[in-house]
Amino acid sequence: MHRPNPWPVAAAAAVLMLSAPALVRASGDVSVVLTAQRVTVVEGKEVRGPADQSHPGDVIEYRAEYRNNGGQAVKQLAATLPVPNGMEYLPLTASPQILLASLDGRAYAPVPLRRRIRLADGREVTRDVPPSEYRYLRWSLGTLDARQSRSVAARVRVSPLQIAAATR
Repeated sequence: MHRPNPWPVAAAAAVLMLSAPALVRASGDVSVVLTAQRVTVVEGKEVRGPADQSHPGDVIEYRAEYRNNGGQAVKQLAATLPVPNGMEYLPLTASPQILLASLDGRAYAPVPLRRRIRLADGREVTRDVPPSEYRYLRWSLGTLDARQSRSVAARVRVSPLQIAAATR
């Protein structure tokens, strides 16, 4: 079976690794380590492997570990994980499960995101935003004690539409 050109997942992970520390909303000596692993199912069991390249439909799990390297607790820590272009957040895969999401990186709201739309007949209704439109995920981690760490994770799927556009 011929598969389209692979999507450079490692490049997306590198972008996240560079931007993640800037997204920590706290003071103190907090470092962030991001990993990306491709998740497949083999004989009914999940198998994780390298995610340096992927193909449309592949599932990638991003995990960000926030570590307080300082000597004092860091309060009001917020962990933010961007969803790279070409990827679609998979609902109910976030850990911790209680999280906020954003379409633009500025306005965050509890998942599922909702928006008001105007129907053809002029009525306004509220509808769920498709998770494929989420661009950022955020967790409130509260206080991170000195020399402690906490992780957040979410899974994304490589979007066939983005891959097709990127390989033209």
